[in-house]
Amino acid sequence: MIKFIAKRLGISAAILLLGSALLYVLTVHSGDPLEDLRESNSPNRENLIRQRTENMELNVPWYLRYFNWLAGASRCLIGQCDLGKNAAGQDVSALVVQAAGSTLRLVVLATILAIIIGVTLGIVSAVRQYSGFDYAVTLMAFVFFSLPVFWAAVLLKHYAAIEFNNWLADPTFSPLTIVITAAILAFVLQAALGGDVKRRLITWAAAAGVIAAVMFYFDAVTWFRRPALGLPVYILAVLGAAVIILVMTAGFGNTKVRNAIAVTAGVAIISYSILRGTLLTDPSTGLLFACLLAAIVVAVAAGWLLGGFSRRQAIMASVTLAIVSSFLALSDLLLSNWSAYLKVQSRPIPTIGAQTPNFSTTYWGHVIDALTHLMLPTIVLTLISIAGYTRYTRASMLDVLNQDYIRTARSKGISERKVITRHALRNSLIPLATIVAFDFAGLIAGALITETVFGWQGMGNLFRTGLAQVDPAPVMGFYVVTGTAAVVMNMIADIAYAILDPRITR
Repeated sequence: MIKFIAKRLGISAAILLLGSALLYVLTVHSGDPLEDLRESNSPNRENLIRQRTENMELNVPWYLRYFNWLAGASRCLIGQCDLGKNAAGQDVSALVVQAAGSTLRLVVLATILAIIIGVTLGIVSAVRQYSGFDYAVTLMAFVFFSLPVFWAAVLLKHYAAIEFNNWLADPTFSPLTIVITAAILAFVLQAALGGDVKRRLITWAAAAGVIAAVMFYFDAVTWFRRPALGLPVYILAVLGAAVIILVMTAGFGNTKVRNAIAVTAGVAIISYSILRGTLLTDPSTGLLFACLLAAIVVAVAAGWLLGGFSRRQAIMASVTLAIVSSFLALSDLLLSNWSAYLKVQSRPIPTIGAQTPNFSTTYWGHVIDALTHLMLPTIVLTLISIAGYTRYTRASMLDVLNQDYIRTARSKGISERKVITRHALRNSLIPLATIVAFDFAGLIAGALITETVFGWQGMGNLFRTGLAQVDPAPVMGFYVVTGTAAVVMNMIADIAYAILDPRITR
């Protein structure tokens, strides 16, 4: 394994080096960096030309400039990056740090959401093969796969921002809207759950009734302007999540895992009940991360102490519940502060930028502001990635379900739930280790267009500006972050695949 990792490291370093040389050559020969100044009628034109020539080192041969840049970039290995200066004399390293934070925030969140949604749809689609739900998911996957990024972004800006902000001024549902929405969502749910005709009708009727009741309640209390989960709903949600996680992992018969999950759920409920109205009223980011870390530590301890022979399974289930409980608590806190945010932002869904400039508010107000700016571009990037995860998961799941050991498990009388979750699911997810790496690199490329549409000052803007000005420093700064991220992700995927599949040794 050490030889395999060393080989991958060497290949990754060679790819980065050759890619940087090629990109630098293409950039410096793509035009004249002084063209705009040569055509200028400014009285200090010669001084401007001299300053830009000095900033960009245009009096030095391009290959020497490349080696100078490479020497500065190599210092990133010791934490002392020197990526040079752009045409305006600004430090590119500082620009890259700021831009990388915006882009990676988009890409990482979009990747996580795409994996969760895409894998879930792929699994259900495989289990319900050739059903109406399967055909619908397949159709939507191809639609999302062929969806132009800029077109989807423009549609979202109009309908999910402008029109939604207009509706939010007086958020009401008409009776016809409630009936149609409940019927459609209930139809999708019964298609996913499957069963005979009687079971489907019961599922559809029950789901439609619940959805219609919820929408009527939201309309009656103007929930979209004053939303909140509240402590009772939080408790029910945590208990429901505990039951689902237990069913998906060990089942109710495993008392060890059940006890570990019960302790984790109890600690989460009690802790949030105490902290909700005290420390979490106006916290800090460090405090929130400390709470998450404490929840994970408690979950690991509960699984370790109570898991017995199922210790590993108990720890995994308890940690999953701790993360879900923390997410539910965060959602409740954000929703509780939404009405206060609307008082200072009457149109909360923005169409441009990564944050509201000169915005003074509470901690939760800043968090909501950042999330609302992040929402639309993240949705765009998620949509273009869901298709790949859905199709690959479905194909891998179907391949595993046709294996001999799955038929053997079923012939032994093991329940279908255990066959799917314990035997098929784990093995079907192995190929996704490679897909995640390629998708991450693809999302970075897609983020360039998305950032342009939504006015984000990220890596895409840095690349576009540098290329337009024939300025290699910002372009190479873009390459350092995105190229390194893509190559490292692929290298990690190779190593992970070798660990998951011991047959890979070279």
